[in-house]
Amino acid sequence: MDNAVFPRMHVSLYVSDLTATVDFYTVFFGQPAAKIRRGYAKYVLGKPSLIISFVENPGRVASNFGHLGFQVETVEELNQRLDVARAAGLVQREEVGTSCCYAKQDKFWVNDPDGVEWEVYYFHEDAEFNDPRYEAEYAQASNQCCIAPAAQAVPAEALTTAPMAFTLVDTGAECGPSCSPGGVCC
Repeated sequence: MDNAVFPRMHVSLYVSDLTATVDFYTVFFGQPAAKIRRGYAKYVLGKPSLIISFVENPGRVASNFGHLGFQVETVEELNQRLDVARAAGLVQREEVGTSCCYAKQDKFWVNDPDGVEWEVYYFHEDAEFNDPRYEAEYAQASNQCCIAPAAQAVPAEALTTAPMAFTLVDTGAECGPSCSPGGVCC
């Protein structure tokens, strides 16, 4: 794989329903999983450079996880991704010109089938404050910023629309000897 950006980030999440997760992420990432096995799926993204795997283990799904996100390069790219996410019925909330995490940003949020929150955002500039419109929400969350609303169900038929345009990169590589708890190897 000559065009890979290293180091690449790897994230592994526990999920309660692998089929629903694969359906969601195939639309959200705009590509099929690079690998699907019993109780396991992996996506290898080229832009952003990320390897993300999902291990079906309902007992280990955590509700206190923060969120994940992608910073895009241009407002045009944000709007393109937002249009696709809207068409698929994935968007939970949109924010334009908000000051969150001490930065002026435009963003939107989606939630996967287990409620994992994803933020897709464009960074305009640093800010010296967080947007007061969300002060009550921040206060309820121990003054944390970047909080999306609770997950809303996305109808299965919405997940068959046009995918978001993340680039697929096939590494052709298999994982090494380390395995996750329960013996599921990536």
